[in-house]
Order: sequence, then C-alpha cells, then structure tokens
Amino acid sequence: MSNRFVSGQASAPVLRKHVSRKFEFPTLAVVVVIYAAFGALTWFHGALAWWVLLPAGTFLVAWHGSLQHEVVHGHPTPFAWLNEALVLPSLWLWIPFRLYRESHLAHHNDDSLTDPLDDPESFYLTAEAWATAGPFVRTFLWVQNSLAGRLLLGPLRCFWLLYGAEGKRLLRGDFSHAKAWALHGLGVVLVLTWVLAVCGLPLWQYLLFFVYPGIGLTLLRSFLEHRAEPVPTHRSAIVEAGPLMSLLFLNNNLHIVHHAKPGLPWYRIPALYREQRALFQAANGGYVFSGYGTIFRRYFFRAKEAPVHPGTA
Repeated sequence: MSNRFVSGQASAPVLRKHVSRKFEFPTLAVVVVIYAAFGALTWFHGALAWWVLLPAGTFLVAWHGSLQHEVVHGHPTPFAWLNEALVLPSLWLWIPFRLYRESHLAHHNDDSLTDPLDDPESFYLTAEAWATAGPFVRTFLWVQNSLAGRLLLGPLRCFWLLYGAEGKRLLRGDFSHAKAWALHGLGVVLVLTWVLAVCGLPLWQYLLFFVYPGIGLTLLRSFLEHRAEPVPTHRSAIVEAGPLMSLLFLNNNLHIVHHAKPGLPWYRIPALYREQRALFQAANGGYVFSGYGTIFRRYFFRAKEAPVHPGTA
C-alpha cells in the first residue's frame, strides 16, 4: 500500500495447509446446476411471470459470478484452460473473464487493500480525485455508498470505469487486452445466441431481469466486504449469512477467511471458520455482521462511510 496509510500489525489465525483435489466435484456440481437452471429458465421464460423470472435470473447471474471467482483462484480442476472454458459463457455480459482475473489477483495484495491507487477493486476515491469531482459525481458517489444506491447505481459505476479505461487504452494504441475481449465476445455470442435466437427471450428482458440486477446482487457482497483500516487484517469482513446467501456467494461472505487462504475451495471455508471463529474475528478487528438482513436494515438508505479513502487525506 502507498505510504500515505501506514499499516499496523495483527496476528492472523494459524491455518492448516490445504491440498486441493484434482477435480473438485462440489464446484463441478455447481457448474452443472447453474447452466441447467439457466437453460431451463430461459427456455421456459414464456410460461413464467416476471416476478418469477426476475429473482431467478438475478440469482443465477450473480451465482455464475461467484463461480467465476472460484475459477480465478484455480478451481475446480488442475487444468487452467478447462477451468476458463467452464465459465466462458458470460451470463452477465459486461466484463471479460481475463480482465476480471487480472484485477482480482492484483486486489489480493492485502498491504494495498482498499487503496484507490493500488487496489483495482477499491470503491474509495483519493482526496485529490474528490476535490476535482463535480457536484453530480459527488452526489452519485454518496448515494451509491448506501446499499440501495449500490444495488441500483453500482452497476453503472462498474460499466463507466471498465469501458472508460478500456476506451482510453484503445485510444493510446494499446491492444494488449484484445485477446481477452475476443474470448469474451465468443462467450457473449454463445449466451445471446441461446437467449435470443433459440429461446426467443427479448434482449431488453434479459438485460432487465438477468444482467443488471445480477450485477447489482453481486455488489451486495462487496458492499461491506472491505474497509479502510491501518491494520491489513482489519480490512476484510465476516458476514455470517444463512445457507442461501452463503451458497450464492460460495462462502465468500466469510471474506477474511478467503483472504487468509485464497486457494481454499468454497466448500471448505465454513469448516475452517467454525474451527477458528474466535481467531478470525480477532484478526479482523471484530468487523463482523450477523447476516445480510442486518446490513439491509443498517445501510439501505444510509451511506456506510464517506467516499474518500482516509489514508489519502
């Protein structure tokens, strides 16, 4: 992390070495369930009311995003090409998998976690960027620091940052991401061919009932996932969610565990957390929530904090 924010020290839990299986069948089962459910939901969309299609489509797109996160960390097979192929169909359409992988692995440098200059997944701004922002941008950033704002406006921020950065890259004559975009284009074509041509689901419905809310639901997980703190281990949250939300996020809600042991497959995270719960909670400075209901009640219409990173002041 930049020297504007001096890191402290904290003791992390003592973790046992994990040896991954060659093929992680729980994750492969998730792959099958996601694509089977997605296929059924889109095929039978005409027989379903919008109030069934919307939550089901939202859940599946967000769940597929969680699956992509597992693949970023080397699951569920020992073959990188096969893992990438398993998530080639881009259900949420918006970001190439290889760009997500690149930014997420950079995010895992815990010393720079949350730093708006060094952490590509940080939602914070530097004090300098805030000072130059206009009133509309400042209002937007304050609103999307409430949970309602993050769910409704957060996807727009994601689109703006990604496409703005990639557009500038092209204008500089930098085509280093061309292969990532080409593979992404193939994945998008596969999904839209199925959705539009085979199933006859209108594009506007797919965007409205699947893509946009699916990205928004993913942002629920990241809403309080990290905070700006001097001690690196205090920056990652624990959300003791119920079975459904834990499955949706593939236990990434126990985020301090994931950052302590990023190679651990999702289905082994809960047991490790239960075994060393007190140690993990001490290590993250008590940054613990009893579930997503608590987060909704506390922050739905209230900003969780200021948009400016305190270490940049």
